[in-house]
Amino acid sequence: MTLALLGAPFVVGALLGNYWVRVMDMAALYVILALGLNVVVGMAGLLDLGYVAFYAVGAYTMALLSSPQLNLHVSFWVLLPLAGVLAAIAGVALGYPVLRLRSDYLAMVTLAFGEIVRIFLNNLDAPINITNGPMGISGISPPYLLGYSLKRNYEIFGVEVTYTAIFWYLIIVLALGTAFLLSRLRDSRIGWAWGAIREDELAARTSGIDVRRLKLYAFGTGAFFAGFAGCIFAAFQGFVSPESFTLFESIAVLSMVVLGGIGSLPGVAVGAVVLTVLPESLRGLNDLQQALLGHQYVNGTDLRMVIYSVVLLLVIIYRPQGLLGSEQRRRELTAARAES
Repeated sequence: MTLALLGAPFVVGALLGNYWVRVMDMAALYVILALGLNVVVGMAGLLDLGYVAFYAVGAYTMALLSSPQLNLHVSFWVLLPLAGVLAAIAGVALGYPVLRLRSDYLAMVTLAFGEIVRIFLNNLDAPINITNGPMGISGISPPYLLGYSLKRNYEIFGVEVTYTAIFWYLIIVLALGTAFLLSRLRDSRIGWAWGAIREDELAARTSGIDVRRLKLYAFGTGAFFAGFAGCIFAAFQGFVSPESFTLFESIAVLSMVVLGGIGSLPGVAVGAVVLTVLPESLRGLNDLQQALLGHQYVNGTDLRMVIYSVVLLLVIIYRPQGLLGSEQRRRELTAARAES
């Protein structure tokens, strides 16, 4: 497993090209995002459709404090935990007034919060230009390690190592660290309390669990890892804009959690990889769609999204517990459908 992770960028780069190494980087980044959302949805049983807002907080923390926009160039390694903490604060601030809501009502409020953050970032360019509005922020400083930029290609022992390969190692280490921390948290008393809340909130409350406080913990923890991922995203891209943080991103990350298996850490990671790689692998349908449907569909977006949706529906119908979900989860879903 370790050798596969170490050699993956070189093998993929040699066989498929550097573009696919970049796709691998984004897949690993989405693993961190999906693991964070799994805390809220999978462990605590709360539906959060505004998760992308915390991702945006982390990305703009990096963009504002490490770019010419405010003429600040704070180190990536300082901003990485700071972005997570600021996103966690935003998560707790959102959760405190709304966690009395449940189900669809909670989803609607979180959805609105995500859109409010995006619109806020989009319009915070007047009267004082802070976020540069829809134009976004560019020139974000790359991470440095031992004085070497991680956003450069290097030749090591005669082998060219691209910056996308370097970022692969950075992101995969952080993703594995995230998975380890969350696995420990899941098996802790807090994790067991979240499971009790997810299964039966009333029974959890009568058992002495402080439901409101534990829900805030879940929101804050999930938001922390979203901000964490946002900081990495900004450093990797070197540019951020509000268009990177739309509702579609929240739905995509939620789909990764559902596809892989709600509550399953390996499943969520697999779901993130599948739903990142699958749309990219379908880009070859552009020419086919243009030939079949005409020039107005030249981007091929519609046909790709139809196939993407069909795959999700097939998994939901034939494996409702997710790709790596447990059989216990499948039985719970079957029982819930029978009751309804």
